[in-house]
Amino acid sequence: MKFFLDTANVEEVKPLIEMGVVDGITTNPSLIAASGRKFTDVLAEMCDLVSGPVSAEVAATDYETMLKEGRFLADIASNVAVKVPLTLDGLKVCRALSDEGTMVNVTLCFSAGQALVAAKAGATFISPFVGRLDDIGHVGMQLIEEICMIYDNYPELETEVLAASIRSPLHVIEAAQAGAHVATIPPKIIHQLLKHPLTDNGLATFVKDWEKTGQKII
Repeated sequence: MKFFLDTANVEEVKPLIEMGVVDGITTNPSLIAASGRKFTDVLAEMCDLVSGPVSAEVAATDYETMLKEGRFLADIASNVAVKVPLTLDGLKVCRALSDEGTMVNVTLCFSAGQALVAAKAGATFISPFVGRLDDIGHVGMQLIEEICMIYDNYPELETEVLAASIRSPLHVIEAAQAGAHVATIPPKIIHQLLKHPLTDNGLATFVKDWEKTGQKII
């Protein structure tokens, strides 16, 4: 499964890129607002940092303006994936941009039916929001399973399932078990995936025992 970082903070990205676990980046208007920076500046920097897709969301909701914004964003870098909402106009933009060779991430997916239509409209990625479904008493991961099952039935559908609204390390593990192609993960969750008390305790024991030997490797 590919890991995309869900962030607009460039400094959060760099150490994880150095670890070799970052396959792409996703941004959204809320993350950009929290960064306090100009959207296009953040996008250009992110695209320079990674070779994989960097999702950049349009701000408009009507077809004509979304299409103009999408083309503008796609011109910033070759690895931009234009992010559009799962609406009628959004899917029309998806079809137009994908026909032009631009990657498209269709966002705000909350049903398998929506995901099927988005795939037929040419989406590169579909983003089902796991955490937001959990918030209203549904089982968000069940949606990931349903979409993966449907897509697997039809190999001609090349859309990748991008598990979004990830709230915990367990969400990442469950998304991988369900067969999601990608999970977009806040950096803090990546760090949580790394942690285990037995790892910390084991390392402390090894360090202590090595010190007893009085040796040095170099």
